[in-house]
Amino acid sequence: MKRPLTRLLVTRIVFGLGMLWAVSILVFFFTQALPGDVARQILGQNATAEQVARLRLELGLDKTVVEQYATWLWSLLQGDLGMSLASGTSVWDLIRGRVVNSLVLVVITSLITFPLAFYLGTSAARRRGGVTDAIVSGLVLVLLALPGFLIGVLTVVLFATNVFRLLPPTSVIDPARAALLQPSLLVLPVLALVLGCLPYLTQMVRGTMVEALDSEYVTWARLYGVSERRVVWWHALRNVAAPSLQVATSTLVYLVGGIVAVETVFSYPGMGSALVSSVSNRDIPVVQAITMLIAATTLFLYVVADVAGILLTPKVRTSL
Repeated sequence: MKRPLTRLLVTRIVFGLGMLWAVSILVFFFTQALPGDVARQILGQNATAEQVARLRLELGLDKTVVEQYATWLWSLLQGDLGMSLASGTSVWDLIRGRVVNSLVLVVITSLITFPLAFYLGTSAARRRGGVTDAIVSGLVLVLLALPGFLIGVLTVVLFATNVFRLLPPTSVIDPARAALLQPSLLVLPVLALVLGCLPYLTQMVRGTMVEALDSEYVTWARLYGVSERRVVWWHALRNVAAPSLQVATSTLVYLVGGIVAVETVFSYPGMGSALVSSVSNRDIPVVQAITMLIAATTLFLYVVADVAGILLTPKVRTSL
């Protein structure tokens, strides 16, 4: 068992690193190696030839594309994300606080979304065709029909402007204080992210729980007099864990990508808003760094979910 499991882990890690390397090629070639003069695009048409030549030298654009990529990748492997073209400061110093701010949103949203989705999905499955099932299914369909940015706008309209003026419409965090110490500014972004992530996981939990409750082993458990609560939370839920984990990972990936729209709507100083502003400013090193961070996080989550899903599935685990 140990050797096949070790081989599985090594295979998944190598595959993840290979995918990350492929992503790095795409990120580089879609940013710094674009057709045309990148230095001229950054400085604008009014820049002098001397300014363009100096920036080309700073960016290493006088080298071949392969040399540029090799230099950038080697710096990246050493933890050097480069220097921001817009501010002239280290990219890591520029985005470090924003990474922490985005992480706060992701963690809080996950802690709310996952238990709530399991509770709603399980409750709807236990009461198929009833009022609870109808309400949960209706809520899921409505939320699935709304894009993330629209959910953010609606939360602002409902709770910060026209209907209930309970919270600030924007979430401009004071950089001198931790985001967690400013909870009123986190409520609306977290609410928008929860409403955006909740329907997918809830729908999946309901579907897999319905199948589990209709299975033979659950029927036998009921015939042996096992309480309904134990049937649901012990027998059925264990078999929902593996597929739920896969969807939970997809939800986390959606959450990491979804913060771009939500942070932009609420002016929240996180990675998403930094990515949007750096694209507008043609700050290529910042765009590359944030994109690689998101890609690395996404691939890490998929590898962990893949391995955990195998370990949580008895048939697959015993076949190793």
